[in-house]
Amino acid sequence: MTGLAGTRALVRLALRRDRIMLPLWIAVFAGMAASSAAATIDLYPTAVSRARAAASFNDIQSLVALYGRIYDPPSVGGIALVKMGGMGAFFVALFAILVVVRHTRGEEEAGRLELLGATVVGRYAALTAALLVAIGASLALAAGAAIGLIATGLPADGSIAFGLAWAGVGISFAAVAGVTAQLTRSARTATGIAVAVLAGTYLMRGIGDTAHQDGPSALTWLSPIGWAQQVRPYAGDRWWVLLLSVALACATTAGAYVLLARRDLGAGLLPDRPGPPAAAASLRSPLALAWRLQRGALLGWAAGFTVLGLVFGNVASSIGDFATPEAQDLITKLGGAEGLVDAYIRVCLMVIGMAASAYGVQAAMRLRSEETGGRAETVLATATGRIGWAWSHVLIAVAGTTMLVAVGGAAAGIVRGVQTGDAGKGGAMLGGALAQAPAACVITGIVVALFGLAPRFVVAGWGILAAFVLLGELGPLFELDQRVLDVSPFAHVPRIPGDGLVMMPLVMLTVLAALLILGGLAGFRRRDIG
Repeated sequence: MTGLAGTRALVRLALRRDRIMLPLWIAVFAGMAASSAAATIDLYPTAVSRARAAASFNDIQSLVALYGRIYDPPSVGGIALVKMGGMGAFFVALFAILVVVRHTRGEEEAGRLELLGATVVGRYAALTAALLVAIGASLALAAGAAIGLIATGLPADGSIAFGLAWAGVGISFAAVAGVTAQLTRSARTATGIAVAVLAGTYLMRGIGDTAHQDGPSALTWLSPIGWAQQVRPYAGDRWWVLLLSVALACATTAGAYVLLARRDLGAGLLPDRPGPPAAAASLRSPLALAWRLQRGALLGWAAGFTVLGLVFGNVASSIGDFATPEAQDLITKLGGAEGLVDAYIRVCLMVIGMAASAYGVQAAMRLRSEETGGRAETVLATATGRIGWAWSHVLIAVAGTTMLVAVGGAAAGIVRGVQTGDAGKGGAMLGGALAQAPAACVITGIVVALFGLAPRFVVAGWGILAAFVLLGELGPLFELDQRVLDVSPFAHVPRIPGDGLVMMPLVMLTVLAALLILGGLAGFRRRDIG
């Protein structure tokens, strides 16, 4: 039996397990790219208007650091896809990481890979299958994005280059995830290491793009996301840059196979750290256990939100310095018609709230992973009751979500207050961020309700969050009916700063979140475990 025996069967198994998630992911990302291009054609119908808006964008170093630089100002594709080329590439890479870790280290941690390994399955089959699925999904996304962009009227060469740039990022970080999956026994830790690498490369790209006014510095060329933007779709289409992603993927994949050959099944190359002798004393309640299981992820998210808040605070402080009508028009279309600074702050705070919702979804889904992994049954075999066990994880999810919006708002508020010399403005940003918490907790409540009432569909929480994000990002752009926009809980958050604090929507969102959580706990109490 060769080391690759059974790879085809594992690919088919992975595709069957992801038969909903992969097509949905591809359709959402390709649709966002095409929708962004179509909307930009309406916003900036002439080359002159696009050139002015792009020049204003490139003059704002904080926006360049966040999204990247527009290299062909008169081009529709250049201004339409600047956000998708930077931030979009980040999420493409994130999804590739999740796919690879799910079908490698995740399978090992759950014990399923050991069962499969007892059959005619080679040692390298699982890693190979996971990489093939991630690579295939990245290439399918490239094709879907290119077709959608061409359909909007953009040039075919630039559309294909944009799609392949996305695919290059996805393939590169799929290989990175293949390496991190060999380092540790925990799928969550493997994902965390890979995401930390991704965040570091995104930061390097941002620093490199803003180091020089006219172009990227060396740091940009150390980042796979920087490479994707340096393909420069619709601005010269530099195809040779794609070879950098191919080279990185090949080298990193080879390293993953070498590391796989040096470890035992179920083990990681990094040594497990023994717990402190007095650890048992801190695990005397379900809440203490839930905190111990989730504290590492929460602290990592808090660090990320601190950086995000600092960036948003710095950007918000520079928005008011716009002098040209074109720059004011750009920010008005991005954030709202009245009060340029307030409009942009509201957008930033909504992003913080939506990002915190992602943590809430992840933390609430820990209930399902503990159940399917058999660990919940072990805990419930003691004097711990079902509601007490489930409530401990729900409390961590809700409190953690609230803490993250507070951390992001406080970091942004500190920068805003220091740069303006007005502590009141910083406090307004913190208050506006906290106003997002009830809406974010509604999404957590939806996941808890699915866990209790329809546990097989708990993964739909990610799709629901994605739908709310799309409504928030693209709904106003396409002038959707207000009744459609009101489906998202974030549409009911008071406009702070701006209209002032209105308590009734926050109370209603809090009540809705509580009802969803109580319904989920009641359903869990009555259904079977497993």
